[in-house]
Amino acid sequence: MPEETLVAPRGLTLVFTGDGKGKTTAALGMALRAWGQGMKVLILQFIKGGWTCGELIAAEKLGPNFIMRQMGEGFIRGSSDKDLDVHRAAAQNALEEAKKAVREGAVDMVVLDEINCAVHYGLVDVEDVLDIIRSKPPGLHLVITGRNVANEVMGLADLVTEMREVKHPFAAGMPAQKGIEF
Repeated sequence: MPEETLVAPRGLTLVFTGDGKGKTTAALGMALRAWGQGMKVLILQFIKGGWTCGELIAAEKLGPNFIMRQMGEGFIRGSSDKDLDVHRAAAQNALEEAKKAVREGAVDMVVLDEINCAVHYGLVDVEDVLDIIRSKPPGLHLVITGRNVANEVMGLADLVTEMREVKHPFAAGMPAQKGIEF
């Protein structure tokens, strides 16, 4: 197949959502594929933060064209209003970084990990996400992850994949596993 047929005519907006495991994993796989094709990748994690996961360790070893930044304050369930203010400030900071990355166009792929959750919890306004999608440069690939994706985001996306939980070891009381969940 000729090389020019492998190049996308425009950057895509891809969404990985649903209650099943694998949303971030799918986005990371796509990011690794892009990096392998010589593209520069930026991953901004809107919720995850405060602990070192395997993908963060790996990203550091991939060099300057694969940047991953944990910008969240960790998981939200059961957070008080005061805690939500801290989460909201972190998410707003991540949102500003996302807008800047998209506006500047210095990377080929931007992954907004768990931004759907940030919208769902009221940390980020869905209109801001829609503005990012609408304003992305033609060649930029934008990957959006997290449960509870807004219908408006799905409407603007080129691809939406829903992960559906069928069976999970957590239901059997198994703790998170190194190399699987973190």
